Amino acid sequence: MGGLVNVVTFEQLGFVSRVRMGLHATFDRGIRYQGRAMAPTVQVGTILMKEWPGITQLAVESEACSGEWSLLKGMDVDTLDRKIHAAGWNFFFMAAEIKVMFFGSVGAAKIQNALKRILQKVKQQQFNALEVTQIVTRRFLGIPYVTVSAHSRHMQQSCYLDSAVARQTFQRNSEWARG
Repeated sequence: MGGLVNVVTFEQLGFVSRVRMGLHATFDRGIRYQGRAMAPTVQVGTILMKEWPGITQLAVESEACSGEWSLLKGMDVDTLDRKIHAAGWNFFFMAAEIKVMFFGSVGAAKIQNALKRILQKVKQQQFNALEVTQIVTRRFLGIPYVTVSAHSRHMQQSCYLDSAVARQTFQRNSEWARG
């Protein structure tokens, strides 16, 4: 039996409720948190980039997020992909999904903490980008919980994905060059 699933969509503050098996959709305009509307900075479609020399060629606006990771502002994946290809680079999408879960309702601070946990999981892979692909709210025995899913992305010049060792060497050289 399909349970009720709430999915935070790419549209800011839009919730799409759907029955998992029936795919029926209804819309509720605005997330309410402690009686007021909130605008989370991390949503489905958010892209995070690691600081590295190639990012300066893209002329994108970003804000610091977590350590060496920055959150790209005002840009969706398609626009970023076009900019990357125009600069002569390639933007890879990794099929493996990274998920973290937390109990409670959707809140900006909780989403930020979930994102930090995801970044810890992908740290060893040495990819330079991450895309938030799904934020789903559910209930189990009346207890609300949220699952945040993301996919690693990687930007590089070659059309063949570099090995983890090559990515790590490039990242280390980039950090050394920054001083």
